[in-house]
Amino acid sequence: MKILKYLLYAAVAMTILAAGTFYGLYRWASADLPNFTKITDYRPALVTTVYDREGGVLGYFYHEKRFLVRLDEMNKWLPMAFLAAEDAAFYNHEGVDLMAIFRAFLVNLKSGRVKQGGSTITQQIVKQLLLTNEKSYERKLKEAILAYRLENYLTKEEILTIYLNEIFLGSHSYGVEAASRTYFGKHALDLTLAECAMLAGLPQAPSRYSPYANFDLAKDRQRYVLGQMRSQGWISTAQYREALEQEIVLERMPDPSWGTGAYYLEEVRRWLIDRYGENEVYERGMSVYTACDPQHQAAAEAALRKGLEDVAKRRGWNGPLGNVDEDPVWIERLDGQSVNPEELDDGQWLLAMVTKVGKSSASVRVGPLDGVIPVASMSWCREPNLKLRASWAPKITDARKVVRKGDVVWVSVKKRPEEGEQTWTFDLEVEPEVQGALVSIAPETGEVPALVGGYDYMKSEYNRATQAKRQPGSAFKPLVYSVALDNGMTPATLIKDTAIVFENEDGSVWRPENYARRFYGWLSLRTALVKSKNLVTIRVAHKVGISKIIERAKALGLEADFPQDLSVALGSASVTPMNLCSAYTVFPRGGSWVEPRLVLEVKDVWGEPIYASEPVSHDVISPQTAYQICYLMQEVVQQGTGRRARVLGRPLAGKTGTTNDEHDAWFMGYSPYLLTGVYVGFDEPRSMGAGEAGSTTALPIWIDYRKEIEGNYPVQEFAQPEGIVIARASFEEGSRDGVHMVSYFLPFKEGTQPAPTPTTEPGTTMPGGQGVDDDLFKQGF
Repeated sequence: MKILKYLLYAAVAMTILAAGTFYGLYRWASADLPNFTKITDYRPALVTTVYDREGGVLGYFYHEKRFLVRLDEMNKWLPMAFLAAEDAAFYNHEGVDLMAIFRAFLVNLKSGRVKQGGSTITQQIVKQLLLTNEKSYERKLKEAILAYRLENYLTKEEILTIYLNEIFLGSHSYGVEAASRTYFGKHALDLTLAECAMLAGLPQAPSRYSPYANFDLAKDRQRYVLGQMRSQGWISTAQYREALEQEIVLERMPDPSWGTGAYYLEEVRRWLIDRYGENEVYERGMSVYTACDPQHQAAAEAALRKGLEDVAKRRGWNGPLGNVDEDPVWIERLDGQSVNPEELDDGQWLLAMVTKVGKSSASVRVGPLDGVIPVASMSWCREPNLKLRASWAPKITDARKVVRKGDVVWVSVKKRPEEGEQTWTFDLEVEPEVQGALVSIAPETGEVPALVGGYDYMKSEYNRATQAKRQPGSAFKPLVYSVALDNGMTPATLIKDTAIVFENEDGSVWRPENYARRFYGWLSLRTALVKSKNLVTIRVAHKVGISKIIERAKALGLEADFPQDLSVALGSASVTPMNLCSAYTVFPRGGSWVEPRLVLEVKDVWGEPIYASEPVSHDVISPQTAYQICYLMQEVVQQGTGRRARVLGRPLAGKTGTTNDEHDAWFMGYSPYLLTGVYVGFDEPRSMGAGEAGSTTALPIWIDYRKEIEGNYPVQEFAQPEGIVIARASFEEGSRDGVHMVSYFLPFKEGTQPAPTPTTEPGTTMPGGQGVDDDLFKQGF
């Protein structure tokens, strides 16, 4: 009996000692535990998604590729598969599975090191969100304590939701939704049982078990997970076998980021960071809704690319990219080019090696394809000469003067082989150095349906639409003439188009010239704008005063360092294309300009609006002045430097712009429903070559873009406001053929129009109205 008594005492003592030891360990481990309740405010790093106006994805911003999803937004098998693989007793324990820990203890004891953890899903969450990845019993004890506390604070469903969104599953994918998109190209809700099981096999070693890296190991893990699910009675044997037999098709969901709309996306990114900060943009899972129209954007990018390529060809041929005999690195680049004949599109660019050259063509090798470049495709390959217009240069008729055997060149697909033939037909291409930008704004709302900031975003992220300040040249003139119309002049006011010489304060002399270096004598304000006459514009600016012009430009939102001299009237103050486009909206809007709007709405991760934009406009000029400029700019399209745009057959207004030595070329054109500006030039300003003016360089790009989207809009005339009278004005005016009597219907502010006389035909008006006569100015009627 004494022995039993002593044994009882010993057992009690051991129990008390064990309890004390456990309590001591608990107090020791609990002393510096992090606050577990912050898990309840689960805010993981999430993907911010940017949408176009049609609801398509324009792009993503993220530090960790994670999309937050609820359990009801997953296939029902997905949580079960992860539980089978990681924690089958999840719904039966309170955060710690003692049996699993004991099994891990035995394994670790046998191996002599920490080899297995035995952690529950709750413990894994605690480790990932609160603790470190250190493998030690101290960390394990803290993990168990926190897991127990968390189980008494959150529901099982909440814990499982956090786990499935937090877990890293390889290939830059965090959470099951990102992994579903990465491995199977679908959403978590659309997965099959087989796919769920394969994802559930990844957490142990995401890189090792990645189906992209080692498909056989991934299948082994899938088989293990499916076996666990069957042993738990969660799936039947038939379902087990069916899932194992299902063919797994690996596919990544397309990521549109930095593809079509890359420059637009970058501008949105910059705006978001300025407003919310980088961490918020890259981690808070916002939904950003933009004004980007996918059809507009694709058309704008295609038009700008083609236009810049055309400029490059007009500049002439600078030779091949290289030659395989002189630089073997080209052989590696050619071999590394993936060419699938079934997937080639017409116009697609490829690298080609010249294998043989004759007078009429060059034979080339493009991957596995044999092809030919006809000499007709090389007709533009003249020796560069910036002083000679491309249209005046003789065409190349001998391919041997352009390429030689071994040359590596860019080609584009022109024609596939006919049935039974093997030879493809290619066009010779050249990648442009010249850059450009295109911006479209809806005048009524300020929404920006298209924005392109360069030839290729992947080669240059510099956004010329919003960052490049360039001289607009004559595209600035409508602003000057709007000031003139507000200071006593009318469209019929005559101004002398003759030589001018100005002496600067430093003693230097400025002799401005017209673009064609001709003088026409007396010209009306109307014709001076239509024909873009520099000397008349300078006289107008001198008459009204530089300060008024600068004041008008600033009132229209133009941000530039305006020179305090008459050169400002010819567009010497540098502005961005976006800035000039917003200023131009004053004309189709009837006197107020509107701020551009790229981002229309921003929502937080829960779908709650945190930003919504509304049109912001600024009244600057009268509706009558705005209409007069619109009217005259329609004349620019009908009879002036913008007449190429007549091909669209719609009411359009516009103005070209060209700077000295063809450094910059512009076309600003609009209808009542859409305003588009195009800029072309080098990043480091230099001449694009003779003839590269706004009408020949920028306008064709404008036309190519507008051709693709005009069908979306009904034909619309510019609305004539009250206070405007359309009257005939007749007067003598100069031209390249001498002085002639001309007669125009022009818009006059009521009270300034010519007075009708009884002797004139119906609708005809004769002299009358206000005058601003001096030796350089007079009223044309």
